[in-house]
Amino acid sequence: MSLSPRFGKVLPQNTSYLGKDEDVFGVQHRETIVQWAELHGLCLERLDPVAVSKLPPERLIPEIERVVDETATEKRIQLNAREQKILANELVNDINGLGPIQPLLDDDSITDIMVNGPFKIFVEKSGKLVESGTKFRDRRHLMAVSQRIASAVGRRIDESSPTVDARLEDGSRVNIVFPPLALDGPYLSIRKFSRKKIDFKQLVENGSCSIQLAKILEIASRIRLNVIVSGGTGSGKTTLMNAMSRLIDSSERIITVEDAAELQFQQPHVVRLETRPPSIEGTGEITQRDLVRNALRMRPDRIIIGEVRGPEAFDMLQAMNTGHDGSMSTIHANTTRDAITRIENMVQMGNFGLPTSSIKAQIVGAVDLIVQIERQRDGVRRIVQVTDVSGIEGEIVTLNDIISFHIDGENFNGKINGHYSVSRSRPSFYKTLIYYQLDHVWSSIFEE
Repeated sequence: MSLSPRFGKVLPQNTSYLGKDEDVFGVQHRETIVQWAELHGLCLERLDPVAVSKLPPERLIPEIERVVDETATEKRIQLNAREQKILANELVNDINGLGPIQPLLDDDSITDIMVNGPFKIFVEKSGKLVESGTKFRDRRHLMAVSQRIASAVGRRIDESSPTVDARLEDGSRVNIVFPPLALDGPYLSIRKFSRKKIDFKQLVENGSCSIQLAKILEIASRIRLNVIVSGGTGSGKTTLMNAMSRLIDSSERIITVEDAAELQFQQPHVVRLETRPPSIEGTGEITQRDLVRNALRMRPDRIIIGEVRGPEAFDMLQAMNTGHDGSMSTIHANTTRDAITRIENMVQMGNFGLPTSSIKAQIVGAVDLIVQIERQRDGVRRIVQVTDVSGIEGEIVTLNDIISFHIDGENFNGKINGHYSVSRSRPSFYKTLIYYQLDHVWSSIFEE
C-alpha cells in the first residue's frame, strides 16, 4: 500500500486556494480569486496526467508553464513571472503530489495533517494544533486527491465504500472518510512518518525523559525484558520503541508485525510483516493475529508488535512466555493499570474460554515492564511512568512504579516544570539483572 510523488519532493507552494486575505495577485478581490481557481482548473483539464507524469523533471516544468501561458492568454488573464511560477508549482503538486497539502508533507516540522473538508486544514507543529491556511480549490479537488491516494493502494473510495486506510511510500499513514459519513468532507488524517533516527540522548534533550530514566530503559532493553509501551494517540509510543530497539544486539533475528509499517530498526536481521485489509469483495484479509502466529514459526529472537489492539494479545503473551524474551509492543491506554485491563479485555475478545485468573497469570508471566508516555499540555511527549509488573495477589495484578514524573507547575512560556521520583526497592526481575551482571549498574542509577 504505497503512494508518493514521482520525483520525491515536489516544488514548494507559496499560496493557498481561496485561503488567505491576500491572494497571489496581491489584491483582496473575490473575482480575481475565482479567476485564479478557474485558470487552475482549465490548465489541469488540458494537461494529460498520464502523459505528463511520465516526463522527466527537466521537461515537466516547461510543459506545464507552456500550458499555463497559453491558457492565460486565451482567457485574457495577465500573469507576471511570479504568478506563472506559482500556478505551475500548484499544477505539479496536483499531478505528481497531493495537491495543496504536498508542501505540508514535505515540511519536516509538521507531524500530523488533518483535512476537515476542502477549506479547513490543520497541522501539528511542536505538539500544537494550528490552522495551516492551506486550502483545496473545492470539494471536487479534495475528492480527486483522495481517490488518487486510494487507487494507488488498490482501494476504492466512494459513497458505497467511504473509508480507506493507506500508507504513503514514505511510511506516512493516511485515513480517508468520504460522504455520507463525512458530513463536511471528505476528511483526511495523515500521520507523517519521521525519518529521524531517535536515540535516548535525543529523548533526554527533548525533555521526554531524564538521564536516570533513559538508563533504566537502556538496561531493560539489554537484559531482554518484555516491555509494553502504553499511551494515547500521538503520544510518541512508536518513537520510544524505535529508540529502545537501537540497543538490541545486531546478531538477533527480529520479526516486526504491524498494521502500518512505522518501526525503524537498524539491525541487519529484521523481518517486517504487515497486515492486509480485505479486498472490495471482502476476501483476502490477513490480520495481526495471523501474522503473530506465523512469526512464531519463523525462529524469532524477539517479536515486536507495532500495536496490540485485539485477540492477537493472546498470541503476544504466548510469544513472551515461550522464550522470546525482549519482545515489545504498544497499547492505547491512559495509565499502566489501564494497560493491564486492556490486555485482559483483548484476550477475552478472542473467545478462548480462559478464566480471568488464568489471563492475569499469563500477563504477569509475560510482561516485565509497562512504560507510560503521554503528550502533555505543553506539547512535550514525556515518559511519565516506568512500572514493574511484579506479581499477582488474589485477583489483582500488582504493579510497582520504578520511576514516576510529577508536575510542579508551568513557567511563563507554558512549559511544564516537574521532577522524577524513584523507588529504591528491588524489582521483580532483579535475578535477571544479576544474570546479566548489571545489578550493580542498576543500583548505581538510584544513587544518582
